[in-house]
Parts: sequence; structure tokens; C-alpha cells
Amino acid sequence: MSTRSRSVGSPDATRAVDWEQRIDFPRLRSARVNRARAALETSNLGALLLFDPNNIRYVTSTHIGEWARDKNARFVLLPRNADPILWDFGSAARHHQLFAPWLPPENFRAGVAPMRGAMSIETGVPDRLGARIAHELREFDLEGEPLGVDMADLLTIEALQRAGVHVTDGSQVMLEARKIKTALEIALLDQSAGLVDAVYEEIYRMLRPGVYEHEIVARAHQLLFEMGSEQVEAVNAVSGDRCNPHPHVFSDRLLRPGDQAFFDIIHSFMGYRTCYYRTFNIGGVSPSQLDAYKQCREWLDAAIALVRPSMTTDKIAEVWPTADELGFPDEETCFGLQFGHGIGVGLYESPMISRVHSLEHPVELEEGMVFALETYCAATDGRSAARIEEEVVVTATGCDVITRFPAEELLVAGRSYVRGADLVKRGDEAQHDGAPGLADTVASSAVVEPAGVSR
Repeated sequence: MSTRSRSVGSPDATRAVDWEQRIDFPRLRSARVNRARAALETSNLGALLLFDPNNIRYVTSTHIGEWARDKNARFVLLPRNADPILWDFGSAARHHQLFAPWLPPENFRAGVAPMRGAMSIETGVPDRLGARIAHELREFDLEGEPLGVDMADLLTIEALQRAGVHVTDGSQVMLEARKIKTALEIALLDQSAGLVDAVYEEIYRMLRPGVYEHEIVARAHQLLFEMGSEQVEAVNAVSGDRCNPHPHVFSDRLLRPGDQAFFDIIHSFMGYRTCYYRTFNIGGVSPSQLDAYKQCREWLDAAIALVRPSMTTDKIAEVWPTADELGFPDEETCFGLQFGHGIGVGLYESPMISRVHSLEHPVELEEGMVFALETYCAATDGRSAARIEEEVVVTATGCDVITRFPAEELLVAGRSYVRGADLVKRGDEAQHDGAPGLADTVASSAVVEPAGVSR
């Protein structure tokens, strides 16, 4: 692994101070909108109309919390050679006029969107939006130019078409802009992963028989928000019989001795996300569980070893097992079990890596890409499975792994049992050798761990 040059003082500090440069947010804002402009300039589009909250944040450096994530209530027009214009939800526009000075105040406007169809044609809202965008395109002398839209409901698309706007896909332009991360973005992704490092330390301490999966999920949410997370998109907790097949959702299952359990933590810090799996065992481990973990780690390490500039994603996908080897009829059926995906302000960015598409449509890795690699291996016991994921930064000479909670070996949590045989043996020694009494023996008895397992 290579070492990145540092761009901020006191890495992993989350507050601004007057005595050293940390995250330079004005520079971050400027770099992002300029990358979006550059990607738009090289496309055949006249402007972008953005509803995706990740794209809105990328070009305007504004957000109004998790509430807005699934509403399609805010939208941004980014014309060629002009500042973005944001139509916001009610009074949020006034707030940004006052406290977001990096854009002209007149570019923050109140506006109502169809909000995924909740505002029907009869309300007049869709056609007002269409007329508004058509007017702005004429003002920027872009009438007749294609308008790229990242995501919208059909009411919005049809309203734009009725207004005479030529609508086409704009998502690829924004994904191109977001593909290569700046040093400041990498620093924020690193900090975001650092919060999850701490959560896994807490999860390791919590894991024991009698704890529910949803308790762990609740505590992870609490700790993330206490440390400064803005949004917890998902915490997966999967244990015992639920590990195989992978259900991709947590439950109210009670943890039991000998369970294998894996977790995925997806959250956002300063807009930058994580996707970060770890696997543990509770109280003990079987040979089949240990073998599954070792195989899962080998597949992951083989992929990480290939990460460097000019490497192509088909080569990474090739080191992963086929669907048939995993016991599935085709690659789509086991999609996501051996998987890679770019990560940034969105959970899924370029490059995307899988055996479904990468073998036929490879993408070349570039310095500054950041993506997650995740592998899965079912145990031969038919119920357990291991799942591990690392986030990697492509450097000039290789890659850096920014997910730091230990995962080289399977960790066993909740092991606090003392064997009676140990007490009897040590008690006999105490009688013959004047060793410490029974109470001292209980306190000092060693816990015997299965071979090959780290604790």
C-alpha cells in the first residue's frame, strides 16, 4: 500500500479551528461545481436539471437534511457558463440567501416540484415547473438545446416536454464529474470511515448472547449521530441462520452462542458516505465458519492487490468466484455478493465492478478514484456466512485502504467463559504449591480461543 500526501492538518479532527488549515470548504465547493461545469461543457447538453440530493449538494453545497432525500422536492438548473439556480422547499430558500454566500442570493428561489407525483397535473405544479425551466433556458440562450435530467418522476418529464424542452439523460454527466475525488473529498471520505471504525469497536463490545440485531442497529445510529454523522442510510445486522442467503436487512433476531454475524454501515459525514462490512463470531467459532471467513478474505485481498492506475475492472471481477461456484444459477441472481462500487457523495458512483457487466465492459482505474470492494462466502454448515468490505483510494502507485477496523482475521466477541477444568487444575496447583486461592484463580483464568482466531 502507498501513502497519500496529507492535505489537512490534524486528520480526523471534525471541527474548524483558527490555528491550522483543516478542510477548506470554500475550495471544496469551488472544485465541485467547476468539475460539474467541465463535464457539462464536454457533453452535448445545454444544461442540467438535477433532482438527486447528492447532485444538488455537489453543485450548490446545500442540503436540508434526510427529509429531502426521497421527496424530489428540490431542483437545480445548471446552465452552461452560469451559476446553478436552486429552487428550494419553502423557507429553505430564504435561509440559503442569508447563509450560503457562495452563490448569488437571487439564485436561491422558492419553488414547488411534483414531488414524485404527489402534486398531480390538476394542481398546475408540473406545468409551472416546465414553463419555469423553459423560460430560464431561453434567458440563457439555450432554447432547443438538450436538457439533461438526472432523475425525475414522469409528471415532471412530461411537463418539460409539453413546454417544448428536449429532455435526455443527464446522470452520466454528473457521474463523470464525481468520478475522480479531490484531496479534500478523500480526506472527508477518510473521516467518514473513521466514524464507522469507532462504531465497530462498540459493536464488538456489544456482541453477546441475548442481544438483538435491532439493538445493535439502534446503538450504531446513536453513536454515529453523536460523532457528527448527518445521515445514517442503513445499518445491516445479519446473524445466525439469516446469514445464508444474505437478506440485506436487519431483524429482531436474538444473538446466540456460536453465531456468525456480519454488519454493513452506510452513513454520511459532511456529505461523504461509507459502505463498510465487518464479520464477527459470538462466543465461539466452528471450522466451517473460520474457513468461510478465510476464503472471503482471500477473494477480497486478491481484488485489492490489483488496484492501481491503468488496471481495468474486468481483471478485478475475474478474481472473484463465478455464480456457479457460489451456488447460483446466473450472475444476476448473486449480484452484489462479489461487488465493487465507487463511493463519494453518493453510495454508487464510478467505477462499478461485477461479473454481470465488467468482463464485457471494463473501465480503467484512475488515480483519485475511491471505491468499495465487498466479498461474501457462505459456510459449508448451510447457515453461516462471512461478508467483508474495504474502501480503497487509488493512488499513483497502488491504493490505500481507509477502512481501518481490523478484518485480517475473524474476531470472536462475547467470549467470557471460564472452564471448570481450568479451575480444578489450578485449585490442585494451589493446594500443592501455595498458589493464589480460588477467587484469584477465577479472576485470572485464561480464556481458550479456537486456533487461528484473533480476539
